[in-house]
Amino acid sequence: MQRLETIVAQIDGDGLDIDQLAEKIKEANAIIAFCKQKLTTADQEVEKILNEERLSEE
Repeated sequence: MQRLETIVAQIDGDGLDIDQLAEKIKEANAIIAFCKQKLTTADQEVEKILNEERLSEE
């Protein structure tokens, strides 16, 4: 998360040329995709646990 914040700060500044900007955007997209996958997996695991608890209560 810290790396993503650093990239956003660099993009917001005017010190990057177009090639550097493109690289930073690619890196940010990769970090976002990684985080989305982790969150999706965690959500699925929580849902599975909740479903198992519901079934055991019946």
